[in-house]
Amino acid sequence: MLTRGPDHDAATAALWSPRDPATPDGLVHYATLAANSHNAQAWRFRQTAEGVAIRPDMSRALPVADGDHHHLYASLGCAAENLMLAAGAAGRSSALEFTPEGDGRVEVALGQGGGADPLFEAILARQCTRSDYDGRAVSAADLAALEAAARVDGAEVMLITDPARIAQVLELILTANAAQVSDPAFAAELKSWLRFNARSAIETGDGLYAASSGNPTLPTFLGRFMFDRFFTVAAENDRHARQVRSSAGLAILHSDRDDPAHWVQAGRSYQRFALQATALGIRHAHLNQPVEVAATRPQLQSLLGLGSRRPDMLLRFGYAPPMPRSLRRPVAAVIDA
Repeated sequence: MLTRGPDHDAATAALWSPRDPATPDGLVHYATLAANSHNAQAWRFRQTAEGVAIRPDMSRALPVADGDHHHLYASLGCAAENLMLAAGAAGRSSALEFTPEGDGRVEVALGQGGGADPLFEAILARQCTRSDYDGRAVSAADLAALEAAARVDGAEVMLITDPARIAQVLELILTANAAQVSDPAFAAELKSWLRFNARSAIETGDGLYAASSGNPTLPTFLGRFMFDRFFTVAAENDRHARQVRSSAGLAILHSDRDDPAHWVQAGRSYQRFALQATALGIRHAHLNQPVEVAATRPQLQSLLGLGSRRPDMLLRFGYAPPMPRSLRRPVAAVIDA
């Protein structure tokens, strides 16, 4: 069995370290530390006369797991939120606008006289913690703080802590997960983004590193073999059920309308939720299967009483130790001239 090793530890320590947010590279660095599906990092950044433009990189899209590019546009919102928080830390104001022409892009205009948001300090500590939690409840005050942080124009979060309600949502998670795991195209796409050892994770700077999910690190050929053998509906459903039952609750990000502009806002809402959770010592991880599978999304929407509002993301939250960190590609690799 391979171990994480000092090289990966050094790479993550260097990546998840402070930069000067007053510089263009510093702003983009903080933006790239945002959450994104499969750690595919499907974004490109360009400096503009007004600030920074963030556009989708369709070469890194996930056509099976994210066929309508919902999560891709949400990731642009996550990156934009980090960038705006970094701008505030540098004393600059910021304003966001979604431009739909072409594939669409997020325009962040930067000005003078902005103020620092305490959530900026949580950027370097945020992670999706894909492990079992310890079952402890989150206080009412902290739940209220999570709800307040995630409230942005056009999107917000619903928190569920009632065990009976969680059990109902879990049934949809397991149904949707079974549909995805049973789909050979989904499994192949996921496998292509798995990084089974530290060397692979460092060389690519992207993807889902095995140790970040609590899995053993293995040579790539062996990791692929083991994935094909053990990635089954029964095993994955058992894992998700156990992890949901170990959590303090579920969080559902939802938005006013089902279009790319609101998907961006849902990403901002999620990123703020994640940073507030980090500041409070609360862990979280995605369970997006019911919003990714077209058949279960309206069932989740109905169960939660959302009406016409789209359920954008589903998370579990609770308390657990941190896991190994993920990596990112260099800033120079995601900036356009």
